Amino acid sequence: GRTKGIKPTRSYSVTFPETFRNFCGAYQVLQQLSPLDASFVYMESPATPMHIASLAVYDGTDSPLAPLNEKKILSFFGDRLNQWSKTRQRLVKVPMDADYPYWIEDRDFDLSYHIRRIGLPNPASIEELHRLASRIFSRPMDMTRPLWEIYVIDGLDNLDGLGKGSFALLAKTHHAAVDGASGIHLIELLHDLQAEPRKLPLPAEPKLTDPYPSDFELMARTTFNNLRQPFRFAKVLAQSVGAVQETVKSFKPSDLAQPQPVPKTRFNGKVRSQRVMRWSSFPVANISALRKPVKGASINDAIITLCAGGLRRYLESKQELNASSLIAMAPINVRTEEDKAAAGNQVSAMFVPIGTNIADPIERLAAVRKSTRSSKELGQAVGAKALTDYSKFVPAYTAAMASRLMSNMAARSNPAFNLTITNVPGPQIPLYSMGARMTNSLGMGPLAQGMGLIMPITSYCGEITVGFTSCRDMVPDPDFFKACIDASYDEFAAAANVEPVKKTKKKALKKTKKKNKER
Repeated sequence: GRTKGIKPTRSYSVTFPETFRNFCGAYQVLQQLSPLDASFVYMESPATPMHIASLAVYDGTDSPLAPLNEKKILSFFGDRLNQWSKTRQRLVKVPMDADYPYWIEDRDFDLSYHIRRIGLPNPASIEELHRLASRIFSRPMDMTRPLWEIYVIDGLDNLDGLGKGSFALLAKTHHAAVDGASGIHLIELLHDLQAEPRKLPLPAEPKLTDPYPSDFELMARTTFNNLRQPFRFAKVLAQSVGAVQETVKSFKPSDLAQPQPVPKTRFNGKVRSQRVMRWSSFPVANISALRKPVKGASINDAIITLCAGGLRRYLESKQELNASSLIAMAPINVRTEEDKAAAGNQVSAMFVPIGTNIADPIERLAAVRKSTRSSKELGQAVGAKALTDYSKFVPAYTAAMASRLMSNMAARSNPAFNLTITNVPGPQIPLYSMGARMTNSLGMGPLAQGMGLIMPITSYCGEITVGFTSCRDMVPDPDFFKACIDASYDEFAAAANVEPVKKTKKKALKKTKKKNKER
């Protein structure tokens, strides 16, 4: 609603035609959500909250800020998050979903609401951290406030060889605000390359002189946007026609993987509110070696093959293994270099048969390689970014209704795909937050009705972490699911003649500390 006692000003203006601006009054500059960003708002429900999260563990042994207290924590995050555009912004919806929502500056922003400190019984076990992270991730966010939360989790001393003062950070952000690639920018803000925190320039405080936009103003903007749509559509159509023609000329049916039926699995039913998550870490060098038996296979192909092996074992144990392969949706980052630091979502997707119906890991890798190659070449030929541009011309009301209808029907109909596998490469050098060194990190992703399993893949300091987030009803035994992934790695490594032995966290930790002292 509007803020009482504040009169409209002309301190902000937009590039509307002068007559239109005079008719509608003076407006503050508002950033509108893209159709893809807005779709995550429309799909939000108590059972399927649309936020993503990262969980990172830190060794606080030699932290210059130890011991941490609330004042130090708020000061650190306050300085860093001032550099992020979405820190103080919240959503405002257009009446009747006539247009896509906007971001506005929150006049009632309270940093202490978003930064929360929780203590586990010290010393905590990894299982306790799993359960706490799952419960925090299960809770929907307050959609009337800026859409992010950071939890500082104490009590991790002696966890996997960590020292005194160790903790974890769980950062939740709504998917409407960031995707995996833009989330890297936020991670960069919250971390340093050395234990001593760097000083960041303080941006000017936002001048909140304008009132919140009224319903009349939002509807006026909607009218203007609708007037511009035909011209924007013509521009995108002109840009993509050439690419489509080239695709038709260059591709033969035999070049592309044939469409495969999508089996319905336990992951494609009704999703409830409670989540489970686990992760397993493997050396990057070992994962890279797994791809060598198949010429041209990528690390990403090897990861998909590893995940498929774990899924095959899990479903086989439940006597639910399908004769046809599961289909994974893999997001594709379509950001340009100019868009690198921009918030929001700029992704397309490819749909890949992952070979869960193939027992031999090397044969499965070859099948995955063929599937990913076909999907990537088609997307590059047409232009993945051009394809996402067409979504901008779907009316907001139609998009909102379609999102809700699809969400309601998805659990009862045949799925378009079975799970999501997303790979977001991370830094390969040590990072520090609040003076403590990060030892490991993983991602957690949102679930939707009919799609109850997402497997985020992250990498950090020579390790690749394969995680999963699922509905508790679909995966009631997450430790066993994790064991299936570990067994898949061992089987794959044996078939590819790769050393199956992984370093323990304690040995890796000691080795890293020794290197840091030598530096």
